[in-house]
Formats: sequence, C-alpha cells, structure tokens
Amino acid sequence: MANKVLIAGASGVVGASAVDAYLAAGWDVVALSRRPPEADSTQPFQHLACDLRDAVSARAALASLTGVSHVVYAALFEQPGLIAGWQDAEQMRINLAMLDHCMTPLLENPANRIEHVSLLQGTKAYGIHLHTMPIPARERAPRDPHANFYWLQEDWLRAAADRHGYGWTILRPQLILGRAHNAAMNLIPVLGAYAAICRETGRPFGFPGGISYVWEAVDARLLANVFVWASKADIARGQHYNVTNGDVFEWRNLWPAISAALGVEPGPDAPLSMAEFLPAHATIWDRVVGRHGLRQLPLATLLGESHYYADFCFAYGATTPPPAAFVSAIKLRRAGFTEVCDTEDTFTYWIADFQRRGILPRT
Repeated sequence: MANKVLIAGASGVVGASAVDAYLAAGWDVVALSRRPPEADSTQPFQHLACDLRDAVSARAALASLTGVSHVVYAALFEQPGLIAGWQDAEQMRINLAMLDHCMTPLLENPANRIEHVSLLQGTKAYGIHLHTMPIPARERAPRDPHANFYWLQEDWLRAAADRHGYGWTILRPQLILGRAHNAAMNLIPVLGAYAAICRETGRPFGFPGGISYVWEAVDARLLANVFVWASKADIARGQHYNVTNGDVFEWRNLWPAISAALGVEPGPDAPLSMAEFLPAHATIWDRVVGRHGLRQLPLATLLGESHYYADFCFAYGATTPPPAAFVSAIKLRRAGFTEVCDTEDTFTYWIADFQRRGILPRT
C-alpha cells in the first residue's frame, strides 16, 4: 500500500513545507488545519478543516480517514501576546489535548495502520526561555526540569506507542523560517511589513533590536525533509534530533541581505518594539496593500503573533546578550541526514516567496 501521511498543523510554518516535501517524495498527503495550506506542489492532496482544540470537531473530521500510515504533528496553540503563554499551565493543557484529539481517532480506527509519528519540539526543551543552557545543547541531556507541554505530549506519545506499536521521532529545531502568514512565530511577514512601512513613510530601515548576539536558524524546507527522512529511517525510531541549517548568524551582519531582498536601504540601528510599532501603523500597511495590489490581508492577519516573537528574537531592549542558544546537530548528521542550508539564503528565499504570492510588495 502507498505511504499515507497525515500532517497536523498543515497551514503553519512547518506544516506547509511538510506538505510539499511529502508530495515531492511521492506520498499520499492528508493536510489537517483550520485553513488550507498554501503548497507549491501541483500534486493533489486532501485537506481536512479542523480545529484540534475541539474534540468533537476533530473526531468528525478524522473519522472517515483510512490507510493513514504516518503522522507529522506540527499543530500548535499559542496565546495572544505569545511569550507569557510559554509558562502557562492552561496553554500546556490545550496543546496536550490537541495531540490527543488528533491521534486517538486515528489509532482507534482499524482502517488505519499507524507506523510512525513525528513530533515537533524546540529549544525550549533545554529551558532557554528560563535559564542558560549547555553549549551546545545535546539530545542526550536529561530532561530539563520545568513545566512544558513538550513533556506532556512526549509522555502521551510514548505511552500510546507502547500500546499500539508505532515508532516515533521528535525534532528540536531552532528559529524556523517558512511560508505561513498569520502564524505565531514567523519573522518573514514581520520583516516585510516593517520594510514596507518604512519605505512608505520615509523611515530608515534600521535593525530594531537590542544588543548583538549570535544564533542559529532552520529553513522550514530543510526541517520538512528531516520529517520525510525520519518517517522511514529505522535509525530515527525512538530518537530526538536537534535540527539547524548548519551555520550561525548575527542580525546586523544579516541586515544588508534582508534589506536588499525587501528593496530598501539598510539604515542605522533603530530600536523599536515590533509588537508596538507595527500595529500602530496598520493603516499605513493598508495603503501599501492598495498601492501594490497585494492580497487583502489586514496587518493583524498578516502577522498573527509573530511581532511579539520578533521582539524576543531581536532582543529588543536588551543591553546584555541573551543566553546563548546553540544546539549540536551532530547526532542527526551521524544518523545519515546531512542536508544543510545557508541562513542568508533562507531569509532571501522566503522573502521572495511572500513577494511572489502577492503578500509582500516586490522590490
């Protein structure tokens, strides 16, 4: 029988690229999300509209599925304002419930044959949002002792795997860049809106963050390819893998390439809270949309919660460097996945993708 993957959270930053990657690999794809994913592929796939927070809705959407062999779980619930929710018990409960609402109907249906489930975590697994972490962080480290929905979901996944006999893999990427707008955490629409508003108002396009620091990122396309690899690699069963592009970056060194891709001149540093600046200029964005014939996306719909994420990522207001956040991807490379990506290329590719789709103005 054909491999058939259910991708939960298919319209998100990770899920949309996963749809394309599995289609390119010849899989049958079922995309589960509230709105249809924007896929590049011309290959057909099935979309199920569903809000996984609603158990009844999820069961109704999933009840008719048959032949599902693999699951990629990339669905995520984040609270408005984003950052405070990372330590909120209710947010953790909701994310656990969403996984249960997705997996239980699939596992209970004998018409499915679940062989493998991939789950998404991140560097908050190492407590980076709470304290310094070992450099580099390695997957073999003991579980960091803090409350996190990662642990709730992982324990659920392991227990269900023991009962049903499927394999699992957990991925921990760094900063992810990809296709989705209206996302909780995608910097591409934030950068695009900021540049467009600067150009419209004559404001220099300066880096809006705080003190300089060095970080890692991952292209959503690369992460999607790891999911495809893990779905069939025996070595990946029961394993955690850090995932990065393979290089590092610093915002001010990256700023000229971002500026060129967005068609603006880089300006001097201009400390600004994106969470405050962008909503205050929503009417300017509307003017940009009309002038350039862009999709009719209000600024709030373009950004989701990502403008709050931008302040975190840019270290806005910081006068001392944030805790270093470097992870080792050696385990993944040794397991056989050796693809890498230049982070500058990642930013310029996704900016061009948003422009091509008429979401951001072209240069």
